[in-house]
Amino acid sequence: MKTGASDELRVRILDEAARLFDSKGIKFTMDDLARSLAVSKKTIYTVFEDKRSIMIQTIDRFFDDALTAEEAILEDKSLTTIEQLRLIIGSVPERYTQNDLRQLYVLKEKYPSVYRHWQHCRENYWLGVQDLLCKGIKEGVVRDVKLPIFKTMFQSTIETFFQDDVLIKNQISYRDALVEVASILVDGIIAR
Repeated sequence: MKTGASDELRVRILDEAARLFDSKGIKFTMDDLARSLAVSKKTIYTVFEDKRSIMIQTIDRFFDDALTAEEAILEDKSLTTIEQLRLIIGSVPERYTQNDLRQLYVLKEKYPSVYRHWQHCRENYWLGVQDLLCKGIKEGVVRDVKLPIFKTMFQSTIETFFQDDVLIKNQISYRDALVEVASILVDGIIAR
């Protein structure tokens, strides 16, 4: 298979896997994926080793998009540090705004290695938030908060979303939940 065709198929598989994850959660099968794409499972296996590798690459793609969005926010000189914090903490990459990310809570139990990968990527993403918090403290627009406490509060909240189906039960989108968390956390650290 040509590289270009292989890359195109890879993207199609990842897009469709994300769509199926929305509609079926992690219960979607490789048969479902092949049927949706109108290709054979064998074709999918020429690009991905298994369902786990598809999920890992979907997570990587999510965080690559998140980092790209973060860079755009940081480069936007019309935004204050506080506005940047709100946007970065409370954002979901554009490609995933229609996805039901509330279902990620099931990864922890069913696919622990995939969930650990999600945590690792989230930890790397945190570094940008931490740098922005330090900038805000230096500017005097963020009070001198203990960064490990802020990080624990933020990550514990996100973790709670993944430990049970609190968002699904309350019909709150993952995106709306992040915006609310960002607002609560950021408004609580603004220097008065």
